[in-house]
Amino acid sequence: MMHSNAANRLDRLPISRFHKITLVAVSLAYFFEFADINSFATTVPKLIKLWGVSINQIAYVTSASFIGMFFGSLIASWLADRWGRKKALVITTLWFSAFSFAAVFSWDIVSLGVFRVLTSAGLSAMTVVAVIYVNEMFPAAKRGKFQAYAIVIGICGTPATNLIASMVVPLADWTWRLVYLWGALGILFILFTGHLKESPRWYESKGEFAKAAAILDEIEARVTAEKGLLPEPAAPVEAPAAVKAPLKLLLQKRYLAPTALLTVLWVTQTIGFFGYSSWAPTLLAKEGFSVENSLFYVALTTVGAPLGSYLASLVTDRFERKWCLVAFGSVIAVCGLFYGLTFNPVLIVVFGFLVNLFERGYTALGYAYSPELFDTTGRSMGTGISYGLGRLSNAAGPLIIAALYNSSGYQSVFIFIAGTWLFGAALLAIFGPKTRQVRLAAAQATAAAPIDGAAADADAVQPGRRG
Repeated sequence: MMHSNAANRLDRLPISRFHKITLVAVSLAYFFEFADINSFATTVPKLIKLWGVSINQIAYVTSASFIGMFFGSLIASWLADRWGRKKALVITTLWFSAFSFAAVFSWDIVSLGVFRVLTSAGLSAMTVVAVIYVNEMFPAAKRGKFQAYAIVIGICGTPATNLIASMVVPLADWTWRLVYLWGALGILFILFTGHLKESPRWYESKGEFAKAAAILDEIEARVTAEKGLLPEPAAPVEAPAAVKAPLKLLLQKRYLAPTALLTVLWVTQTIGFFGYSSWAPTLLAKEGFSVENSLFYVALTTVGAPLGSYLASLVTDRFERKWCLVAFGSVIAVCGLFYGLTFNPVLIVVFGFLVNLFERGYTALGYAYSPELFDTTGRSMGTGISYGLGRLSNAAGPLIIAALYNSSGYQSVFIFIAGTWLFGAALLAIFGPKTRQVRLAAAQATAAAPIDGAAADADAVQPGRRG
């Protein structure tokens, strides 16, 4: 067998129960990733009082956590290429759940910091694998929408965690530990593993065409039983020889340009997003708001997060993703600046709500956009490296924010964060490749399959295509 024709066979499938179960499973993993990612931020105001934690110690723990995220992303890309997308997704989800549970038993800031670094490595690793998995399992014409749907459901973990924290953290000196126990419930993901299938595109990239074809046959049988006869897939082109994906692969021109661009995208998103979410409760508390009020205000602002992901689902496949990212990033910068320039509780909630709304929409768009810039061979490595470097950049972010706060005050932090968002939006506008026409071409080729035929991995954007 020369080719299993995985891309074209998957792209012509109607959305079915198989896709919906996959969506629910990935959404659950996302839910507890987003639930866990802000755990430290929501418990720090309490730990300042209990353990005498300083702003600098908070910065060190937060910075170390992003170093963990960097290594987690690298490990994830290796796992996804070596052992498969599904197995890597299971391993990384269990990893972050286990170390979030371990954090329940922390006895000082050092032990909590160690557990947070290990948890963060798993969170970042899971995200990289989940982004790739959704990209490869859903039809090209609809994957952006379903990537956003997964975030819509998953991002509810953020307001859920903040609301839970605002209720339980003030109750007693030990109840902050319940926030980490909540994050450990990501282990429930294992209930869905039997319903997930390995990516046929991954098998195909390894030259294991028989295994890819067997999974495709099973998926098609399920969809046919539910939806009826399927249209013929577009004809494949000859499969390229299976290759390994070493790190030096990214030095090739077709991978280097998108990797560099996406690194900037994730660097600015990471510093911009975590600058708000990780520091807002602490800085509000330091500026005179009570622990209870600071947590409650931040919890109210994160209600906008699911709405932002839903907004992304409405625009992601209808418009050019690049320009959506530019628009969302610019709006975040403006709203975030106003957020930092006011101490009025109502305005804090309003502008914080808008920041969360557009930032989560930005993230959903970024998750759909990133893997589209690579073919199957470079997708895992390119996505993992760029996402990991983005997370690594925030090892410096908290130290910069702490220095700005200590030297220039609260508002300088938000001026810096707004500038970061605007810088990322400008680079995307100038250098970002378009992806919509490539997706439409793949969908049209699939629709015209009995006549025209199509390329096997047509959904990878060629470098240099800009808008």
